[in-house]
Amino acid sequence: MTFYPSLESDAFLESLFKRFSRGTAPLMALHDEILRDETSPLSLAERELIAALVSGLNACQFCFGAHKTMAMAFGIDEKTITAMVEDIDSAPVDDRLKPLLHYVRKLTLTPSKMTQSDADAVFAAGWEEDALHDAVLVCALFNFMNRILDGSGITPKPIFDKPDAEALKARRTGTYSGWARNAGIIPPKEDQ
Repeated sequence: MTFYPSLESDAFLESLFKRFSRGTAPLMALHDEILRDETSPLSLAERELIAALVSGLNACQFCFGAHKTMAMAFGIDEKTITAMVEDIDSAPVDDRLKPLLHYVRKLTLTPSKMTQSDADAVFAAGWEEDALHDAVLVCALFNFMNRILDGSGITPKPIFDKPDAEALKARRTGTYSGWARNAGIIPPKEDQ
């Protein structure tokens, strides 16, 4: 579904990005930098888990479904993801991760109320500043993406419902820019 008359009523993300392509290539590069960079102190699974949490809190069906699936591809149980959106404290996630998830939750729901004590709780759990900053980056990116998709009326594709083991394995490889190139959203990468 989409709100734009120039798109088919059953359009998905690819159609939206093809129709409104301005900024899409740098946006996909930003996804790669934030979610796939190997130097982050947060694992790929943790970053995808944060993306799913933010999207779940925002009730963005598209991003929640997509990044729940990505988190599952990196080994996070689906029940853990759903439980985390409902209640971080009772969710079966590492206790060390909970203050970071609480920080992201508060930043998503009440951003103007962030305090030093919120950051201090993350540091007390053993996280360094780089980890907190990366969590903030993922949080900001998905609040941004949630608004794009919800503001456009884009709904999830059926492929996010109960992906099989092979589909999850396939999601562990590649980049967001590569997906956009393969979908014809951004031009092929030119040799430099």
